[in-house]
Amino acid sequence: MALPTPLQAFSGVPKTTAATNKQTIIDGEKMTGAEALVRSLEDLGVEDVFGIPGGAILPVYHQINGNTKFRFVLMRHEQAAGHAAEGYALATGKVGVCIVTSGPGATNVVTAIADANMDSVPMVVITGQVGVNAIGTDAFQEADIVGITYPVSKHSFLVTRAQDIPRVLSEAYHIASTGRPGPVVVDLTKTAQTGDMYYSWPQRMILPGYNPTTKAHGRVLSDAAKLFSKSYRPVLYVGGGAARSNAGAQVKALADLTGAPVVTTLPARGIIPDTDPKNLGMLGMHGTIAATGAVQRADLLVAIGARFDDRVTGKLDAFAPTARVIHIDIDPAEIGKNRQPDVPIVGDVATVLDDLIPEIERTQAIVGKPNLKPWWDAIDGWREKYPMTWDEPTDGSLAPQWVIKQLSELADPSTIWVTGVGQHQMWASQFIDFENQHSWISSGGLGTMGYGLPAAIGASVGSAREFDGKKPVWLIDGDGSFQMTSEELAAAFLDHAPVKIAILNNSVYGMVRQWQTLFYNHHYSQTNLKDGEAHGTEGEAQLTAGDAPLEVPDFIKLAEAYGCVGIRAFTEDEAIAAIKKANEINDRPVLIDFRVWKDAMVWPMVAAGASNDEVTYMPGIKPLIGGTPAPGTGADDAETADDSADSTDSAADEH
Repeated sequence: MALPTPLQAFSGVPKTTAATNKQTIIDGEKMTGAEALVRSLEDLGVEDVFGIPGGAILPVYHQINGNTKFRFVLMRHEQAAGHAAEGYALATGKVGVCIVTSGPGATNVVTAIADANMDSVPMVVITGQVGVNAIGTDAFQEADIVGITYPVSKHSFLVTRAQDIPRVLSEAYHIASTGRPGPVVVDLTKTAQTGDMYYSWPQRMILPGYNPTTKAHGRVLSDAAKLFSKSYRPVLYVGGGAARSNAGAQVKALADLTGAPVVTTLPARGIIPDTDPKNLGMLGMHGTIAATGAVQRADLLVAIGARFDDRVTGKLDAFAPTARVIHIDIDPAEIGKNRQPDVPIVGDVATVLDDLIPEIERTQAIVGKPNLKPWWDAIDGWREKYPMTWDEPTDGSLAPQWVIKQLSELADPSTIWVTGVGQHQMWASQFIDFENQHSWISSGGLGTMGYGLPAAIGASVGSAREFDGKKPVWLIDGDGSFQMTSEELAAAFLDHAPVKIAILNNSVYGMVRQWQTLFYNHHYSQTNLKDGEAHGTEGEAQLTAGDAPLEVPDFIKLAEAYGCVGIRAFTEDEAIAAIKKANEINDRPVLIDFRVWKDAMVWPMVAAGASNDEVTYMPGIKPLIGGTPAPGTGADDAETADDSADSTDSAADEH
C-alpha cells in the first residue's frame, strides 16, 4: 500500500482522546463551526455559492441568511451545483464554491468533481458528513466521501474539529487556485459544524510539500530557444493549461516572434482570435485538416499547457512522428506521461513564456530566423483545399452546422459560449468564431453530458457579478445532453439568469449514432430519443396509431412550464428570427428548439486508436494518408482526391 502524501496525512480521523478534544485556543471570537465556515468563505472573498441543503449540512445552511456577504444560488441537483460552480470559475477566473449534504448529496456531486479535475477547474466543494462518533457505522446518509473523491480531486479533507475549519478552508482555497488548478473537497462532519471554536483571520496554512513551481529552472529556456532556431516546421500545440494561466497574450507573442502556427485543444479554443492568420484551429479527432496536418509534419512541437490527450494524439506512437518536443506545463506529472519531451519545462505557462520570449529574441539576434515560407505554403494549401464544411440535409430539416454559424454571426462579440457534450459540442468548437479568451466553456476531459445548462447558469451568475451582465451567455446543447439536467431551468428562471439556450434537436443521441453508423453497421441500438422526430406542417406533435405522442418532451411546453420563453424553428427563416428574438430578451431564459438533421456527421474525423495521418476529411477523402505532401507545395497530391472532392469543394464554397 502506498504511503500517504503530505497532504493526504491531514485527511484522517483523529483518535478520540482527551488531548485531542481539549479546547486550548481562546484568542478570537467564539462561535460554532458552522458560523466559522460561513465567515471563512466571506473572508476568502467568495461572492457566489451554489448548492442544495440537507440534514448533515443544515447547521451551515442555518447560518446563511440575508446578512451573509455571499450570494447563494439554489440549484435543483447536486451534480448541477458542481457544474454551476465550474461554469462560474471558468467565466470569472475565480474559485467556484458549492455546498451539499452527505451521502447521496455528496455522491451526486462526484461527477462534477471528476469533471473539474480532468479540466483543471479551481473549485471548492463542501460536503456534509455524519458526526465523528457515527463514522464507520453505516449511519443514515453516510458515505466515505474522502475515499470516494480522493482519486478524482486535487485534494480531499475530512474536518472533525470546529477549530480546524478556518485553516482548512484557507488551505482548500489556496490548493484549488494555485499550481495546476483543480477541485478540493472539504468533508465537514456535523460534529465540527455544531462544535464551538474561536475564530481568527487570517489563518496560517499547514501544507508541507506543497510548493508548485512557477518559474523555469536551469538551462531549459536556452535549450528551447536553440530548438526554435533550428526548426523549419514548428507548431505551437496549445492546451487548456494556457487558458487557465490566462496566457493568450504570451501565446500570440510567441507565435508572432517565431512565425509558428498555433493549434489548440478543445479547452483552449479562443486562446488567440480565430481571425489571427496563425491560428489553425483545433487539432485531433475532429480538428481541422490544417491543424492536424501541421502537427503530423512538424519538426518541432511546442506543447503549451497540453497533456497529449488521446483525442488529440490518436495513435500515440504515430503522433507528430518527426517532431522534437518542448513541453511546458505547471504539473510535473504531465511531463513525459504520454510523450517524452526533448526539453521539459515545468512552470506556469504565462510565466515561462514571459521568460522564454526574450531568450528566443537573443538567439535570433545571433543566428537569425529560419525561413518558414515553404512551411506556410504547405499549411495554406491545406487550409484552402480542406476548409470546414458540411453536407446539406436530405430531409428538409436544418443543418446543425449552419445553425451554429448563424448563432455565432448574430451574437454579441463578447458572448460566453457553453455547450453540453456530443456532436453539437464539436460543431460549436468548429464553427463558432472565437475572438476572446475565456469565451468557451465545455466539458473536455470527462465529456459529461448534462454539463451545459448548469455550467451556463454558473457562467451567467459570473457574468452578472464580474461584467455587469454585459457578456451574454449562449448554451448550445443537444436534446439528449440537455435532458440530463433540464430541471435546472427552474434555477435559471428563479435566479434571473438570462441564459439563451439553443437545442440542436435531432431526436437521437447524435455522437453515439454517428459511431453506430461508421463502426457498428448502422445498428441504431437505443439511440432514438423520439423527442422531436415527428411533426406536422405547423409543428404540432403527431401521434402514432396508439395515440402515443412521439414528441416527448415538448421542449417548448417544458420551457414555458419553468417560466422561460420557448421558440421552435424548422426553417432557416424561422431559425434566424428565433435567434434575433432570443438576443433581445434579457429578463429570463430563452430556449430555442432547432429541428436539425439526425444523419448529420462531424467531419473531419480520426477513428479512435487510429493514426492522425488517417484523418477523414469527408467520406472517401483522406488528405494525409501515407505521408501525402500538402497541396500547394508542388508535390503531386492527386492520390488524395477522388471523384467526390469536386463536389465537396463546391459545397465548401457555398458556406
